[in-house]
Amino acid sequence: MMYRRLKDLPEDLKPRERLYQLGPEVLSNREILAILLRTGTQGENVLELAERILTEAGGLIGLARLSIYELEQVHGIGPAKAAQVKAALELGKRSISADPAARPVINSPSDVADLVMEEMRILDREHFRIMHLSTRNNVLGISAVSVGSLNSSIVHPRECFKEAIRRNANSIILLHNHPSGDPTPSREDLDITRRLTEGGKILGIEILDHVIIGEKRYVSLKEQGII
Repeated sequence: MMYRRLKDLPEDLKPRERLYQLGPEVLSNREILAILLRTGTQGENVLELAERILTEAGGLIGLARLSIYELEQVHGIGPAKAAQVKAALELGKRSISADPAARPVINSPSDVADLVMEEMRILDREHFRIMHLSTRNNVLGISAVSVGSLNSSIVHPRECFKEAIRRNANSIILLHNHPSGDPTPSREDLDITRRLTEGGKILGIEILDHVIIGEKRYVSLKEQGII
């Protein structure tokens, strides 16, 4: 049976009631999103709306990548719901950052790749990012530096180290993706790595690695002996 209106659902199928009875961890992504959205659209209940949004966005990671302006253009969202969803996603990020015990620990290049692979391998342009680490190699955060083709004028040391200094990072890891799917480092990748490594020595912030993400593959410049 198809229930067009959420209020017509049996009590044990309504997302909010399920959350109260069973806890949030048992809810699906669409149920959690439905609770945030609260209402559906004409001819589409809120669960159907949540399912469509997740499908169009490419899942939860795709949804998190959408800007608030892109999100509010989705049919059935609008400014108010877009703000609610983005605020909830940001709270989730901050809750992880606020708890040192919950921060991932980096012990190897594969740890880095596991953390960013699913998101970065599907990006259609080169994204250059910095992973900030504590003295115990806990991830303090990941900041975006540039989007587009990688060159030394875009990836400036000042922008790369500014956030690391603000976070009081002990060390950093350089990250970027190759949309082609082939993570083999280019000459430009090597030049930028050397340039930033020299800048890190001056500032006392060690660059532990430069990890290049491809299609379910990665290259670590540390493993290659370049760093």
